[in-house]
Amino acid sequence: MKLWGGRFTKPTNRLVEEYTASISFDQKLYEEDIRGSLAHVRMLGECGILTAEEVETISGGLRKIRERIRAGEVEFSVAHEDIHMNIEKLLIDEVGPVGGKLHTGRSRNDQVALDMHLYVRARTLDLIKGLNILREALVAKAEEHVDTILPGYTHLQRAQPVRLAHHLLAYVDMFGRDTERLFDSYKRVNTLPLGAGAISGTTFPIRRELVAEELGFERMYDNSMDAVSDRDYLVEFLGAASLIMVHLSRLSEELILWSSQEFGYIELDDAFCTGSSMMPQKKNPDVPELIRGKTGRVTGHWVALITTLKALPLTYNKDMQEDKEGIFDTVDTLQGALALTAPMVAGMRVNKERMRQSAEQGFANATDLADYLVTRGLPFREAHEVVGRLVLSCLEQGRLLRDLTLEEFREACPLIGDDVHAKLEVEQVADARKAGSGTARNRVMEMIVKKREELDETLHRLDNVLY
Repeated sequence: MKLWGGRFTKPTNRLVEEYTASISFDQKLYEEDIRGSLAHVRMLGECGILTAEEVETISGGLRKIRERIRAGEVEFSVAHEDIHMNIEKLLIDEVGPVGGKLHTGRSRNDQVALDMHLYVRARTLDLIKGLNILREALVAKAEEHVDTILPGYTHLQRAQPVRLAHHLLAYVDMFGRDTERLFDSYKRVNTLPLGAGAISGTTFPIRRELVAEELGFERMYDNSMDAVSDRDYLVEFLGAASLIMVHLSRLSEELILWSSQEFGYIELDDAFCTGSSMMPQKKNPDVPELIRGKTGRVTGHWVALITTLKALPLTYNKDMQEDKEGIFDTVDTLQGALALTAPMVAGMRVNKERMRQSAEQGFANATDLADYLVTRGLPFREAHEVVGRLVLSCLEQGRLLRDLTLEEFREACPLIGDDVHAKLEVEQVADARKAGSGTARNRVMEMIVKKREELDETLHRLDNVLY
């Protein structure tokens, strides 16, 4: 029998049961559902709605069911649709009809909203921890390579020499913004919807603040209709997750490029690569490739949910059941990507010589020659023209700027002095960027110190928000 079947004269079509049931995936919420139910029944007791004996019986039954589920002893039923009704049926079987009193003053609408708030709240903190571990790995690798020079790129063309540490710290800042987005969204996730009932609240004299305090919620919904229909916090979570995956994908793309024979900048540890079933020489960067590939599924979940919500009238609609699978898959995908990327970065071997050689080749120091001429009194546009002609001449001759003699430089511009070759050395070029957020060594060292402070601050903030 259905727990809601009193009004119906026919059994539910089996195909309808299978199509509408969510137990196949929302069983993942059993811990949150039981935790919320324990808090709810305790509140019912404190408000005098249930007796102390009823509270003890129901609470004991819920704890037994939780242990059975954890031990893998429970087989969930499609006939009972979702995790809420499966647990309620198990409770009634365990303790008798008194188990039916658990649902007093509560609807599945506010119950599922509570479960999702609890789930996403915990996963938000998990992801912040994962991001901090990855940022720590990047900062540690940056500390190792403060003096490693490689070409920075624009349009995937060599642009200017930079320090590898500076390059890696850019990702530290990207993931830092991701961390801030999660902290900010946490405020809205940490809102209690229970007490809203199906749509308009409940006639029972419940005290929502007791449940909020026990479950660690900082605020409660003001409007019952908003409480049961709000999925904004899930859209925010998926949006933040999508950006994290985009940043992981960008980092993965560089690891893929850098580990290719054409670049040869790094070698990924064997533990994070696979081979070819046909070509014995192959070492494929499958992990970063999969992270790059899985970015689409996470952004797809964000688009799917926001599209589902766009035309829904208030309040709860069955369409909202579609929020869970995308959230669960996003969490699994993102947690896996973070867990793999941190050790992959930590274990990669850097070919310093190859990076430096690439920085010295091409004309990554051309801008510095133009800047040098400006310091000698030449307007920048004229300096740009002079250096452009020198680059063209070198290309025609198969030479680099550093190969030119002082006489050849002075033929192009008499303002050039005998210190020009030193100015064009890659370390000098990198260290010339002393202003603001540049790649000069002292600036990079300052950034490393600052990022370590930020990592410590994140851990401190996590300690303060843990419930």
